Amino acid sequence: MESIKQLYKIGHGPSSSHTMGPLKAAQEFGSRHRDAASFTVTLYGALAGTGKGHMTDVAILGELTPI
Repeated sequence: MESIKQLYKIGHGPSSSHTMGPLKAAQEFGSRHRDAASFTVTLYGALAGTGKGHMTDVAILGELTPI
């Protein structure tokens, strides 16, 4: 291993754990449903309680919003 960056990735916001997982899920879901006109995202648990403050919404919207 050349770098710790191979194990860990830094995401948006103050808590990467609240952005990297949702970002990966949005990438997977978006790639499987490319023809969808829109998406509805519901967060549960800790993500629902602190997601906006930890920029979970920014990570998800950045992935699912068309360019």
